[in-house]
Amino acid sequence: MSALEVDVRPAPPRAARIATWLYFGLNGFAVGMWVVHIPSIEQRTGITHSTLGLLLLVLGGAAFTGMQVAGPLVDKLGQRRLVPAAGILLGIAIAGPGLATNWWTLGLTLILVGFGNGSIDVGMNAQAVVVERGYPRPIMAAFHAMWSIGGAIAAVIGAATLHAGVPTEVTLALSGLLCVMLSLAASRYLLESSEPEVDAEDAAGPRAKPSAKLVWALGGLAFGLMLSEGVTNDWAALHFRDILGTSVSTAAYAYGAFAVAMTVGRFLTDRVAAVVGPAAIVRWGAAMAAAGLTVVIVVPWVPVALIGWAVFGLGLAGGVPQLFTAAGNLDPRSSGALMARVVGLGYVGLLAGPAVIGGLTHWMPLNIAFVLPVVLCVLTFFGGPVLNSRK
Repeated sequence: MSALEVDVRPAPPRAARIATWLYFGLNGFAVGMWVVHIPSIEQRTGITHSTLGLLLLVLGGAAFTGMQVAGPLVDKLGQRRLVPAAGILLGIAIAGPGLATNWWTLGLTLILVGFGNGSIDVGMNAQAVVVERGYPRPIMAAFHAMWSIGGAIAAVIGAATLHAGVPTEVTLALSGLLCVMLSLAASRYLLESSEPEVDAEDAAGPRAKPSAKLVWALGGLAFGLMLSEGVTNDWAALHFRDILGTSVSTAAYAYGAFAVAMTVGRFLTDRVAAVVGPAAIVRWGAAMAAAGLTVVIVVPWVPVALIGWAVFGLGLAGGVPQLFTAAGNLDPRSSGALMARVVGLGYVGLLAGPAVIGGLTHWMPLNIAFVLPVVLCVLTFFGGPVLNSRK
């Protein structure tokens, strides 16, 4: 039996939950290790900022491609094969940027990193949907919180190794090895998707496939929320520095307030969703996010703006996990392919957000450009009831 020909006996839901946590964590860790080492890799390869920007677009395109390839493969090969394989690929690929010596070798390695990241993104979210079916309450948001925890761990370890003078290629190689080992260790505890018992409605005939309109609606909501998240990743600190006139060190608190609030919110979301339902989480979370970012736009005082960024992060925390769960449960027979579309559209939004805001700043101040994600959050509030639809 090969490393990927794992035992197919059902795993206890708790063991599968812990294993899925590990995959989310290692994905966040791998991405975080790449991000932390971007400056040193840029210096090693001798590329310019503009070339790096183009290569990041290549990485994003490869990730989107990986999502679209992995989605149908999840349904065809099974999650217990696809998810570990994607984790192993990402682990091997993450070592590549540390070995790159010029722009084209870095580009080749980033294609592998992006493809592996996109593949595991779809696979682990599909697995999370399956695991959640074995629990009496929602648990999806906590998985996404583990992604954030993995990224935070990477930031701490990366900063420590860089401070200690450990070569980037050594750090990334060891990080990749850790991802491979965790992928193999957790693979035996994953669950396969299974059809739910036939109910009275299904007994009358074959189950209808979910409409393309519904899938696109979920994808559109994911696009809007993740575009808003992407705006914060790249522009929150610059807002503090350029609009509020803070120092660089103080500016870092803007993104910190957002990230901490989002992580805490994701740990809290599941219990709230069990009471109020996923549509309410998406709708009122989007409304909270719109209110928080509006405060950021109009209030010129740093302490209040920090609160605004935190409220924005808290509002965005639970929406995307609910959308991914809804997509994965539309049709268990093709959950991977359906999630690939919704996750892929969300990822396009995450990539597009910073670029769109950057373009708008040529015609307006940065804080005014933030009106775009406010509008998208408002539209999400009105579009949230689509989660209650099955047609």
